[in-house]
Amino acid sequence: MNSPRLAAHSILLFLASTLTVGATNYDEAKVGDYTLPDPLLCADGSRVTDSESWLQKRRPEILELYRENIFGRSPEAATNVTFNVWETSTNALSGTATREQVEINFSGTPDGPLAHLLLYTPAGKTNCPAFLCLSFTGNYAVIDDPAIPIFPEWNWKTKEFGMPKKPVRGAAAQNWKIAETIARGYGIAIVDYREIEPDLPNGAGYKYGVHKIFTAAQKDGCGAIGAWAWGVSRALDYLQTDNNVDARRIILFGHSRLGKTVLWAGAQDTRFAAVIANGSGEMGAALSRRDYGETVDDVCKHFPYWMCGNFLQFSNRWSTLPVDSHFLISLIAPRPLFLNSGSEDKWGDPHGEFLAARAATPVYELLGKTGIVETNLPPLDQPLKHDLWLNCHVGKHDVFPSDWDKFLDFADAHFPQNK
Repeated sequence: MNSPRLAAHSILLFLASTLTVGATNYDEAKVGDYTLPDPLLCADGSRVTDSESWLQKRRPEILELYRENIFGRSPEAATNVTFNVWETSTNALSGTATREQVEINFSGTPDGPLAHLLLYTPAGKTNCPAFLCLSFTGNYAVIDDPAIPIFPEWNWKTKEFGMPKKPVRGAAAQNWKIAETIARGYGIAIVDYREIEPDLPNGAGYKYGVHKIFTAAQKDGCGAIGAWAWGVSRALDYLQTDNNVDARRIILFGHSRLGKTVLWAGAQDTRFAAVIANGSGEMGAALSRRDYGETVDDVCKHFPYWMCGNFLQFSNRWSTLPVDSHFLISLIAPRPLFLNSGSEDKWGDPHGEFLAARAATPVYELLGKTGIVETNLPPLDQPLKHDLWLNCHVGKHDVFPSDWDKFLDFADAHFPQNK
């Protein structure tokens, strides 16, 4: 990592260390008043009234606001990235699937960094729609498949790189339902986000991940979320070369901080046909001007390295944000979007996600689609099903098997196929 980036990053961490965070509010009566900016009002005061004005004028303005103030700027070009399909089996998962394991080298040099993409597609099928998923674990944990190697990984708690202690194959399989996804006619590609860039406290992972190959940037250089988003777009670059999947029907999925990541990746990269953001919360789908659960101040204090340096100026000044989460949601339009949350995840503010989706609905309607037209949150585990889907499951901040059933229904609704 070069000295300009180190200097900017050191200043960011110093500023974050001086911030204070008030008590977390979980009382709707204490949310306070706020006014949301209008996504259809251009910087020059003119109003967007047609799709062309949105696509050619207002949408680029909003993207620029996010790049300058929130997530920062990621490199646009990826000319040095290489892909090595080092293992293929046409008889995986008891003959139901084709398995491919792909090494993504983000620099094209021996120094990497490297990520390992695991791809399953239905046996005997080509050109099928597929989910592209960011995972919190190594690939060995998403399914009990002995053909998947166990690689060294970064440990957030110990801040060390090495082989995982007591790894269990398929330990996180309940979060994925891979066999069921294959049976429904979809491929599923998974990559461990820590291989794109280690998620280490205070941004220590910058020097080991894709940040080390980015050119120097100052306070609008991307943070970790921007790096992870850039990396998942490189995984899409590979899928565009693979005949087993239809790169025009790739559904991007992420949970928690990776829910924030896939919203930003989908906003920037319109090649993603749809996005599923699970429990994305603050700086994801939940409104930032709403004082409930996690706030801008919490992100500035605890996770400043997720964001660009300019983001710190909005601590204790939420009303001055030039955007809010309904702007981020609107950047996905007119593509399908599924926002999923949990009833016990007060930190993530499911009601704030619902309100943001309603506030983004005028953009979906402008583009001939249907957003959230309901005035109240739906009953738990009964999703609203439009071009914008929204669901709140019973339970905590997690991905449940029942959620995957709904994700597959969402895919069926928007990408019907002959199975």
